[in-house]
Amino acid sequence: MKNPLYIPVVAIVGVGLIGGSFALALKEAGVVGRILGFDLDPHNLAQALQLGIIDAACHGPEELSEADLIFLATPVLAMPAALTAISPYLKAGAILTDGGSVKGAVIAALEPLLPPTLRYVPGHPISGTERSGATAAFSSLYRGKRCILTPTKRSDPQAIALVTALWQAAGSEVMLMDAEKHDRILAAISHLPHMVAYALVNAVGAYDRYEENILLYSAGGFRDFTRIASSDPTMWRDIALTNREALLEMIERFESDLSGLKEAIRRGDAAMLHDYFLRSKLNRDAIL
Repeated sequence: MKNPLYIPVVAIVGVGLIGGSFALALKEAGVVGRILGFDLDPHNLAQALQLGIIDAACHGPEELSEADLIFLATPVLAMPAALTAISPYLKAGAILTDGGSVKGAVIAALEPLLPPTLRYVPGHPISGTERSGATAAFSSLYRGKRCILTPTKRSDPQAIALVTALWQAAGSEVMLMDAEKHDRILAAISHLPHMVAYALVNAVGAYDRYEENILLYSAGGFRDFTRIASSDPTMWRDIALTNREALLEMIERFESDLSGLKEAIRRGDAAMLHDYFLRSKLNRDAIL
């Protein structure tokens, strides 16, 4: 018996960790008939087909004409070109959603390109790993996680309801939020940590007091903290450029906080250091 929530044809544009995991989650939930995949990397597309992530590999945008729902899962700066390429072939009434980690810049870039009959619901699943490509996809990526939708004035209520239901079927708790709030929150909880991880790896890797690469001595703490620095550089370049204002604000706040910590260490202020570390521990423990 078919699930009452059922989409005959879903197209994934950019079949990597995010898009591929969404495809697998929808298949597992039994809410989709066929899944089409479109990707500029033919090897990655072939892998997605071989792994059963998609049911058909599309080698041209015209092959997406059957899609009832299109999930745009490319790096954010590639989204306008992707939409421009596929939009002439999308059928009237189809729904477009995306998984971009930045929403304000993506909405501003995509909405002027939307055909009148294409219904757009911006979104962002807050989950991921440091791996990328079709081989990184797995069906439970979104289970127990949050997905934020940032509808605009042009978003159709029925389309919002359908996209919400699909993310819920994938296992996510769905929240509605305005794009600016989303971007500032994500700058703090996601984008800043990635910047810090990248900077830490580069700073330690460039340490030249000794001849050998001291990263070879790294153990669990360093590796756990910097795991996200193995994430896709293209994706994070795009995020840094498109959420620049909010990210710079958070970097400046972090620099100020780190400067205070540095001064406490310089002064040998044991009481301040203990209070600082305790406050951090309590804040961290509270989110576990």
